[in-house]
Amino acid sequence: MGNSGSAVKVCTDHQGGINWLSLSPDGQRLLTGSEDGTARLWSTADSQCHGHLQGHESYITFCHLENEAAFTCSADHTIRKWDVVTGQCLAIYRGHTSIVNRILVAKDYLFSGSYDRTARCWSVDKEKQIQEFRGHRNCVLTLAHYSSRDVLEEEEEEEEEEERVSRDLLVTGSTDCTVKVWWVSSGRCYQTLLGHTGAVLCLTLDAPNRELFSGSTDYTIRTWNIVTGEQLKVFKEHQGSVICLELVNRHLYSGSADRTVKCWLVDTGERIQTYKAHKHSVSTLKYHAGILFTGSGDACARAFNSKSGVLQKIFRGHKFIINCIQIHNELLYTASHDGTLRIWDIRGICKRNKRRLKKERSVQGRSSQKGSLSRLFNNKVGCMVQQENGE
Repeated sequence: MGNSGSAVKVCTDHQGGINWLSLSPDGQRLLTGSEDGTARLWSTADSQCHGHLQGHESYITFCHLENEAAFTCSADHTIRKWDVVTGQCLAIYRGHTSIVNRILVAKDYLFSGSYDRTARCWSVDKEKQIQEFRGHRNCVLTLAHYSSRDVLEEEEEEEEEEERVSRDLLVTGSTDCTVKVWWVSSGRCYQTLLGHTGAVLCLTLDAPNRELFSGSTDYTIRTWNIVTGEQLKVFKEHQGSVICLELVNRHLYSGSADRTVKCWLVDTGERIQTYKAHKHSVSTLKYHAGILFTGSGDACARAFNSKSGVLQKIFRGHKFIINCIQIHNELLYTASHDGTLRIWDIRGICKRNKRRLKKERSVQGRSSQKGSLSRLFNNKVGCMVQQENGE
């Protein structure tokens, strides 16, 4: 059993549920987007609210924070860009005809997905739409981005000259059960990935290995080759919708409505761990320093030893579902539909886990040394010994 934890701070400024929480790349700020139609900027140094972003005409569905600018999207069909110092609205991106539910910032591009069945690409600085991606038969729920330079060899590229110059690709997952890959420059669909029989809720990308992972309401995770569009593997053990994914060191973590998280070896498709104890759907997860942190519909966050699956701590205090978590400087931030941002001290867990990892490496090192001596001896006498090295 894990020990209960108490929050070191509870931030109650929002007047509605918090739908998303974003951490700036430099770790200095957090951004929350709320049902109350506003976003707030928080300093990680003092945990105080330093910006109240007002202007949306309906609830904020998602937000994204860069070091110098904040981005929010809303049920009012718009996306807004904000100055993180002054809180001033710098740009409004108009064009979607329904709820904008996801945004992604990459280079000078801003991508968005909407219930209007389209994804769009905007110039971050010029406040104008560059491209529209039309072809899904239902709403676009999730986005990913990569460059073909990361995955394609020159001899493999047969696209038009314009597409060779601008090699960015957008990946979209939809409730129409498909994943589509688009050339950003032309808006042309490069691949349609068919196989899911339910809405695609989450995507994660491993561009160097040419792999895309998609989670769905059909209870499966599927792996795709993003160059050929080939379906590589299907992970089938979940008994509920797959809500969130995270890829760490060729280990894939999946959170589900079946109240579990599972860990899979990407290279073999083997499920090597199941993390239980949740009393409702797992809505969000984050891996940090050998620890798997989860947020659930049961209003609790949890910390598991990622290797053993042992529950190490339960964070209680929220009243409703935890929608998002972030980690910075050994502090855990949880944002909930109860409207609060809670901050938890995880130094104790991290310290214990570091000691455990150090001890395991020491044991593995001695075991490896013995194994090397054994192989050397057996080679000398002309024998071959096959050793199995478990984790």
